[in-house]
Amino acid sequence: MLSVIIATEGAEPPVVATLAALVPGAATGVVREVLLVDRAKSNTITRVADVAGCDFLAHDGSRGAMLAAGARQARSHWLMFLHAGTVPDATWTDEVGQFMQNIDLHTQPRAAIFRYARSPYAATGVRAGLSHLIRMMSGPSPDQGLVIARSHYEKLGGHDENARDAEAKLLRKLGRARLVLHSRILVR
Repeated sequence: MLSVIIATEGAEPPVVATLAALVPGAATGVVREVLLVDRAKSNTITRVADVAGCDFLAHDGSRGAMLAAGARQARSHWLMFLHAGTVPDATWTDEVGQFMQNIDLHTQPRAAIFRYARSPYAATGVRAGLSHLIRMMSGPSPDQGLVIARSHYEKLGGHDENARDAEAKLLRKLGRARLVLHSRILVR
């Protein structure tokens, strides 16, 4: 089972879009819990968490500190970190479930990210096309999500609460132990 940790920025629509994509995972038993972590004691995100049946954690600090706090509170052996507004495609539950089972059977610790998919509602034009090309060439990005065993996460030191870009730093630590899933994640 999986604990999903989403660091929010106090805005409801992106959080709701991500939560809607997690419903099939909850229905199939892949998702055990969802933790929404917000810097401010936002009534909006508190209300969203209450309506959606998620846990809410208020934490002041950097994004890395928010994610680390969410990981400490999570109850599952597997963690999935998502950005608010990113939406995994419909195949994610089966693939992530198989990934966790396969890794549990082997001794080699691994982590996985979703394959990047540009939102169909993203801006178009030369500038947007150039940005998309640069993104594809620069490699994995933190907004592609991360699925990792808690033990592996802790062994790597988790998210550095003091780092400027803690998510990218954690991805670099994973190196070749990172697998890109076939399932896509729409990034706005």
